[in-house]
Amino acid sequence: MNTKLTLTIEQSVSDKAKRYAKDNERSLSDIIENYLKTITRESSIEDETELTPIVKSLKGSFNAPEYFDYKKELTRKL
Repeated sequence: MNTKLTLTIEQSVSDKAKRYAKDNERSLSDIIENYLKTITRESSIEDETELTPIVKSLKGSFNAPEYFDYKKELTRKL
């Protein structure tokens, strides 16, 4: 069963989102629905994936500073 949802967002965000949806031949409703499904999923991927002992030993060993922007750093390195 589908339900109607009204959102209030900035006009520029709405315009960009509509353009993105059109460029990817998807509806904006579909994109938003899939995003909401992803963030509200009860079990995380981490719970479903068995980590190797080496990865388990490294998990949590690195604490990045609050100001660290990994997306910016990744873009810079690529």
